Amino acid sequence: MIVQQIAKNKNDEYFTPKYAVDPILKYLKPNSTVWCPFDKDISEYVKVLRGGGHKVIFSHIDNGEDFFNMEVPECDYIISNPPYSKKVEVLERLFELKIPFAMLVGNVGIFDSKYKFNLFKSNDFELLYFHKRIQFIDGTSADLKNKRKSTIQQHICMS
Repeated sequence: MIVQQIAKNKNDEYFTPKYAVDPILKYLKPNSTVWCPFDKDISEYVKVLRGGGHKVIFSHIDNGEDFFNMEVPECDYIISNPPYSKKVEVLERLFELKIPFAMLVGNVGIFDSKYKFNLFKSNDFELLYFHKRIQFIDGTSADLKNKRKSTIQQHICMS
């Protein structure tokens, strides 16, 4: 039921709260360069990673920077919360790039087809699970306090 509700929703812009970004910091080498390909300067990914002493390069489709068509900046890691409707395509490209990454994705539907299963079976990856559900902020709402309860999330990581 949740998958159908999300699939019908045309909004792919949900902001990730700080507490969902913080756990990644301990896995990064000090003073790394991180590309956040689905983020704006107000993103918690950008803020938290900069606050952790990392150089952050961010890009967003709203600025004409399409993850699928742009040149990949020189970076040590790629970290973000990709659009729900494009998560499989994002993971395909990330596995091809062979740059360590961490993408926050819901676990609902992530392994629900033979194609997806084989995508993960063919690549080394790890899952970083959270101990609670994540409250995302609806990026289309004028009132940024308008939150949507999410399914259980995890970061899919490749090192």
